Amino acid sequence: MGYPQPLRGYSATKDQLIARLHRIAGQIGGIERMVDEERYCIDVLTQIHAVQAALDKVALGLLDDHAHHCVLGADPAERDAKTDELMAAVGRLMHRG
Repeated sequence: MGYPQPLRGYSATKDQLIARLHRIAGQIGGIERMVDEERYCIDVLTQIHAVQAALDKVALGLLDDHAHHCVLGADPAERDAKTDELMAAVGRLMHRG
């Protein structure tokens, strides 16, 4: 008998999150087609930027959910560790590329 999965901060908006990720996957497929068709470099780069912006929006939403649900909702004894975990994730997002 398995244990129930814990509720995540994004559980209430999971369907919206999945839909957004599917759109991003479609955008990536579009970029692949653009490269296959040897489209103009700047047009490909513009689409790459759009995907990065869309992923950033997803990441910020997840960070917000994590802060409200997992950090603020944590047991007080765990709150510092959860805050450190959140800040490490923010740091990783800020230092890409």
